[in-house]
Amino acid sequence: MARTAPNQRMTLRAQLQALFQYASEADLDAQIDMLLAEVLEETPITATQPSIPCEQNEDNRIVVTGMGVVSPFGVGTECFWEGLSRGQSAVGRITHFDPSNFPCQVAAQVPDFTPQAFMDVREARRMSRASQFAVAAARMAVDAAGLRIDAGTRDEIGTLIASSTISMPDVEQAVITMMQRGPLKISPFFIPSAVPNMPSSQVAIQLGLRGYISAISTACAASSQAIGEAAEVIRRGDAEVMLAGGAEAPISALSLGSFSVIRALSTGFNTDPARASRPFDLLRDGFVSAEGAGVLVLERRSSARRRGATILAEILGYAAQSDAYHVTAPDPEGAGAIRAMRRALHRAKINPQQVDYINAHATSTPAGDLAETKAIKQVFGEYASSVPISSNKSMIGHLTGAAGAVEAAATILAMRHSLIPPTINLEQPDPACDLDYVPNVARPANIQVALSNSFGFGGVNSVLVLRKM
Repeated sequence: MARTAPNQRMTLRAQLQALFQYASEADLDAQIDMLLAEVLEETPITATQPSIPCEQNEDNRIVVTGMGVVSPFGVGTECFWEGLSRGQSAVGRITHFDPSNFPCQVAAQVPDFTPQAFMDVREARRMSRASQFAVAAARMAVDAAGLRIDAGTRDEIGTLIASSTISMPDVEQAVITMMQRGPLKISPFFIPSAVPNMPSSQVAIQLGLRGYISAISTACAASSQAIGEAAEVIRRGDAEVMLAGGAEAPISALSLGSFSVIRALSTGFNTDPARASRPFDLLRDGFVSAEGAGVLVLERRSSARRRGATILAEILGYAAQSDAYHVTAPDPEGAGAIRAMRRALHRAKINPQQVDYINAHATSTPAGDLAETKAIKQVFGEYASSVPISSNKSMIGHLTGAAGAVEAAATILAMRHSLIPPTINLEQPDPACDLDYVPNVARPANIQVALSNSFGFGGVNSVLVLRKM
């Protein structure tokens, strides 16, 4: 028998375990033949394996029945998908304040947002911008799901809305007020608007949801984790339905200055903002800050079928793992990302070769994009060069705590439209980032299973596995 490398043996072991536990009798022989070819003839598997096992108990299958998105393309999933599919950039010069004195002067801002379209204007004034985004996205998701909220259902509908930090614009304004007018002039709404759990709480308050509630704040992996953990909340019986996602509105002088001093932001494209976010490109020099929100309605498949809801996708797998490496930098070999992807795939009971698309974290930082590329190569082996990968952040920037939810929504839209959004601004590919990143133009594809990666400061790695329904 031909000798195999240790990492190949590990991959084959996982494949065999999944094969004998989950494969149907009809395709068992064909899959065994494929694995034997790889082991005995050293022929790599480069084609997607079609068989995807299904959990038989529908109460354990968690599906998405509605989505709401507030993005730098505007309000709603329609304009969001239109911008992504056309490969447009939503990055421009910052208008929330004068950025002239900052090394980075660009961001991806939400245009023409009117909170009174989704909530009472007096209530809106008491909220942070991030909470306003969260309420808007939640209302759109509920409407899209056809979800009834009344006395008979509200106790069983929960909320889990993530954010990366406390509301930076509100903190900045409170400090300015204190320094100029004294501490007793700080707004009494500062604390109730700024704390990280408030987007989740405001969604519950505004929609009258009295079920399970929580919030997650794990930097840029937060809303991906919120979706994964919300699925577990439903599985264990703490809620029948969950509104899960994330909201962020970080664009302020305080935030921009703080990220600038750690050299995390792009600084080389202030005069050409549309080209600033460029994942996997040789000239990438940092991420572009962005704002917005994404909320998904999750419920059991059995529940969705009973009420006749349109099922958009299934949460097939989820995992979160730590780098335990550095407060801001990723593990250079992508160790935590490797473990998270492998564990998510294992929980989904599928093999890497069954993945049709990877929605990459890909922030446009030199270290992050390289580490993610290395991690994908380790997990997917020879198939890594065949699976298409793309970065939404090339178009909408980095929504930090809301990024994972917005990108999960983008992944579901890609599956339903059979179209992979491109990675734009990929003009001079980094030789070390040499996979298929769907450069610059969207690509038709039959996407049945997709991965969505989200990695955050502190070494948090969160991965969702989604299946088209």
